[in-house]
Amino acid sequence: MTFKPMVITMGDAAGIGPEIIVKAFRDAPEQMQGCVVVGDLAVMQRAALLLAQCELPPPPMQIQQVHDIREAANITAPCTIPLLQVTPPLSADQLPAWGKVSATAGKLAADCVVWAAQAALRGDVSAVVTAPLHKEALHAAGVPFPGHTEMLQACAAEHAGVAVDDMPVRMMLANPELKTVLVSIHVSLRKAIEAVTVDNILQTLRITHAAELAVTGRAPHMAVAGLNPHAGEGGLMGREELDIIIPALQQARAEGMWVSGPFAPDTVFMRARAKNGQAGEFDVVIAMYHDQGLIPVKYLGVEQGVNVTLGLPLVRTSPDHGTAFDVAGMANADASSLLAAVAMAQAMCR
Repeated sequence: MTFKPMVITMGDAAGIGPEIIVKAFRDAPEQMQGCVVVGDLAVMQRAALLLAQCELPPPPMQIQQVHDIREAANITAPCTIPLLQVTPPLSADQLPAWGKVSATAGKLAADCVVWAAQAALRGDVSAVVTAPLHKEALHAAGVPFPGHTEMLQACAAEHAGVAVDDMPVRMMLANPELKTVLVSIHVSLRKAIEAVTVDNILQTLRITHAAELAVTGRAPHMAVAGLNPHAGEGGLMGREELDIIIPALQQARAEGMWVSGPFAPDTVFMRARAKNGQAGEFDVVIAMYHDQGLIPVKYLGVEQGVNVTLGLPLVRTSPDHGTAFDVAGMANADASSLLAAVAMAQAMCR
């Protein structure tokens, strides 16, 4: 069987991405076996040195550059992180300052993601785990995408030779207690409300149903949150549930999907939550917009939260947090969510 490593993109060089990657390899070496970092050697060496200076016990982690993704299979030395440099290397005086928006960091992070996506689409790697990007840094670098999801969608569409709209994707946030999938992602709230259409909701249900079925082997029970307070209260607080959401659910049921709702957004997540070893009432909640779905998951704790892109012809996961510029360079970032993202990607590849 041909060795196919899992790649971890470095994320924004000014954020906590490089640091949590080093911590993940240090703290869970068996789990990280077969993973390769796609990033910059100087950036990763700086992160390794930071942790060596600030944390005990030794020995410090070493960054070993590989020139081919398959070389990672030969790296078995303890405390060693394989790194593939796919961009022009940064010199010491080019390193972005910790916690500062940098066009250099934005371009480097985006280039690593594009390389990783293309490698996964070619079948050279098993999965892509992405450390956090910074949207302002991407914008400063002239990157025409607000985040990972849209960037990966564009790469997949180009690889398939189709329009971006013909490569629909959705964001799922998951932890051991709750899964939620979003109808719209990184748009303003006004545009998010406009995106609540029969077609978009039905597409979200189809993508979620297919993804969950592929991973778990069974059809998921999907709960759909309403858009308005109390799910519209029979039209008294808005008609979106009556005119848009319910027709979408009826069509989904006609296609054989197991879907319930729409439910009041302030209670459906509690009903879906797995707690004290008991499964929730639903397998996944479909949320109408970004914050409606992400606030409940993140409130439960970002330590085990994972961002999964559904609908791509590749496996992609990411930690459920951002670049954390406020603590970057302090050696106290938590790598738990990155390790959870790696574990979920490994499970999805089985």
